[in-house]
Amino acid sequence: MSRRKTERLLNLVICLLATRRPLSAEQIRQAVPGYDRDGDEAFQRMFERDKNELREIGIPIDVVRDPWEDEPGYRIERQSYELPEITLEADEAAVLGLAAQVWQRASLAEAASGALLKLRAGGVATDETIGAGALELRLDTRDPAFPALWDAVRDRRLVRFDYRSAGSESVRSRTVEPWGVVSRRGRWYLAGFDRGRDAPRAFRLSRITGQVATVGRPGSVEVPPGVDLRAMVGFPEEPVEGRTAVIRVREGACEGLRQLSTAVRVGSDGWDEVELGFTDPERLAGWMASLGADVEVVEPPDAREAVIRRLKGALA
Repeated sequence: MSRRKTERLLNLVICLLATRRPLSAEQIRQAVPGYDRDGDEAFQRMFERDKNELREIGIPIDVVRDPWEDEPGYRIERQSYELPEITLEADEAAVLGLAAQVWQRASLAEAASGALLKLRAGGVATDETIGAGALELRLDTRDPAFPALWDAVRDRRLVRFDYRSAGSESVRSRTVEPWGVVSRRGRWYLAGFDRGRDAPRAFRLSRITGQVATVGRPGSVEVPPGVDLRAMVGFPEEPVEGRTAVIRVREGACEGLRQLSTAVRVGSDGWDEVELGFTDPERLAGWMASLGADVEVVEPPDAREAVIRRLKGALA
């Protein structure tokens, strides 16, 4: 949402809360900054959208029809708008503080901070310091697919994405009913129902390539009662087979890579060739890209392409 729209909605709420009598659309247009510059039709469309958006987030706008007036009036009853008193136990307030810390590095950081701000404004004390010492929680969500999948789980919406299976170079499109996003041993997984295979499956987020697309309307996915998401990601969704990468290494460079390699062949053009065992091309690509111009992945093709994508992304 743009800053201009946010300010307009806020001004509209303040106007409708502060008025002692219902205001007509024309009176609102004159009183609320952001409406006065538009033509009649543009104002009517914008005003209708704003009313709908406020109602969707739970702000009740009453429409009052006076038989002596040609146009209806609008207002927000303070009793309907105000929240009841919120009372939290000490452990509940501590959990809220910890939850905000968990999302400190994730895409929900702004929402978490806003939620705590609203609670503090309402007089609720949230204990954010409890995690600074004994409990220090952090969430690392560098996988590009995480935000889209999290939104899909929240909205219970079908997703489609391209996925590279473990130990394979092939990439296939998957259509999945998302049930949850779970972390295991520092890696993130999507647990859900794979419609193509007609069975529950778990997908490692680092193996999702390209964009995650949502399909259908929100609310179309039903999570089976009693499903154990952690059990679904207790083991990789497919057996992981070791593979070998062939890498050109600049002469005299990357001693750590040479030590971990299974074979080293000395070249005559200033470059040596090493063989390195791996299982996940994306993890290998992250390491190789960090070594810069001192390495070049020759094969397999999917590992080489993964490095190229990383470097192009860094350049962009």
